[in-house]
Amino acid sequence: MARWRGALRDAFVECAILDPHPVAVSDPALDALMLPFAEGRIARVAGALFLGARAGAALHASQWPGLACVQAFRPQAQALERAGFEVRAEAEPGRGRPLVLVLPPRQREAARALYAQARALAGAGATVVASVANDEGAKSGKADFVRLFGPAASLSKHKCRVFWARADGAGDDALAAQWREAEAPREVAPGWWSRPGVFAWDRIDPASALLIAHLPATLAGEGADLGAGNGVLAAAVLERCAGVRGLDLYEADARALALAERNLAPHAARVRLGFRWHDVAAGVPGRYDFVVANPPFHAQGRAPRPELGQAFVRAAAVALRPGGELWLVANRQLPYEQALADGFAEVRTVVQRDGFKVVAARRAR
Repeated sequence: MARWRGALRDAFVECAILDPHPVAVSDPALDALMLPFAEGRIARVAGALFLGARAGAALHASQWPGLACVQAFRPQAQALERAGFEVRAEAEPGRGRPLVLVLPPRQREAARALYAQARALAGAGATVVASVANDEGAKSGKADFVRLFGPAASLSKHKCRVFWARADGAGDDALAAQWREAEAPREVAPGWWSRPGVFAWDRIDPASALLIAHLPATLAGEGADLGAGNGVLAAAVLERCAGVRGLDLYEADARALALAERNLAPHAARVRLGFRWHDVAAGVPGRYDFVVANPPFHAQGRAPRPELGQAFVRAAAVALRPGGELWLVANRQLPYEQALADGFAEVRTVVQRDGFKVVAARRAR
């Protein structure tokens, strides 16, 4: 009977993991990006490249034969795949594309690097088109674009600005190289690599630091780090917990995951390590003795998304073996209590400090 109840609860929790990354039917920056094509100002051509690609109602696979989409964020990559597009986490180098579309991120160094990448991948005479929301730096984004490509045509709609120019060598080659280098991976501490654009790229964020300070040395067996970033929490587990035999890192940002693999390489001879480009909120394959997590509470927008952390808690509950432990840190006000109560037999708050809380939870045996 106890075994039946446990299986039933597992099934209930697993079914409760909903997709918290739905593709919006309208994406204003994407809508604006498609406007010059819809109005006939720019021709669609086969074999175009889309950097920072996102799926949405304005983007139809039937209208874009051979479009290669580049998207490092796993939920968005999967949405593009479902829409019928070819998707890569990184652009294929060295191929001159006849048309390059760009949806740059908010972080300015990363956006500049994407413009520079577009310039490097565009073929002779190709058109490069970018779109930025007004409240995410459209004015400065266009100014940066012009520095690399020269005078640009533009349109404004959907509270966004779309601008385009030909990649004919009118811009500054040295500046393009400088911007590419500014976003490249670098050693930010001895033996530790990171890059602009990933979460807390040049520091240990205070939430992770609080969890690291309270992680027990008794964690053992097979474990998982959900939302692993560049590997900060995983490194702490491997350095502190001698009984760990294996650790899988799940991370939606392919760039951060590549950094984590580089940062944890010194531990690979002692412990089995797995690096999984994965959307944790959709569930986690595998069974583990312990899980550590600093869940995100934003996706790629600015609005709070507490359902992301709740989905992480539910994913951990399903992935843990009976008696397994979850060690989690979160902003103090985030409403994770019900998800923890639904999935775990024991839940305790280890510490609350500086606006954060560390929670330890255990599955029933």
